[in-house]
Amino acid sequence: MKAFEATLALGSNMGDRVGNIEEAIARLTADGTIELVARSRLYRTAPWGVTDQDWFVNACISITTGLSPRELLQHCQAVENGMGRVRKKRWGPRVIDVDILTFGALKVNEADLSIPHPLIAERAFVLIPLKDVAPEMRIEGAPLDTLLGKLDSSDVQLLEP
Repeated sequence: MKAFEATLALGSNMGDRVGNIEEAIARLTADGTIELVARSRLYRTAPWGVTDQDWFVNACISITTGLSPRELLQHCQAVENGMGRVRKKRWGPRVIDVDILTFGALKVNEADLSIPHPLIAERAFVLIPLKDVAPEMRIEGAPLDTLLGKLDSSDVQLLEP
C-alpha cells in the first residue's frame, strides 16, 4: 500500500485544551494507519469566525498514511466523535477539531471534503504551526511566509513548554 504525506490541523477550546490535542494525536496514530512524521509547537490563538468564545490551542502534524483522503476524513471524524465533539454551531466551541490541510499534491473538491483546505491561506493560526512541520510548503504556489505576510498574526501566541 502506497503511503501518502499529509498535514492535519488540530484545535481545541474546551476543557484541557493541551490534553485534548495530545489525546487526539495519540488516537489518530493508535491503530497504525497514520504515522506521525512531525508535530508543531502548541499555540494559543484567538477564535476565528465566531469570536465570543474561549481562545484555542492549535497545532499541526505531518503524517504518512496509506488511507485514502475519504478514509482519512472518516478517521479524523471518528477521533473527534470519540472525544465528544458535538457539532452544534459552525466555528463554535469544540473539544477537538481535526482538519485535513493537505494530502500530497492531491486536490479534492467534494461537498464535504476539500483539499487543500479552502481557508488555509486565511488562517494565521493554521499557517504558523504548519510552518513548524512543513517550512518549505507552498499553498497554490505561494510560500507560507508570503501567505503569513498578508495576515495579522498578533493573536497567535506560542505556548511555553
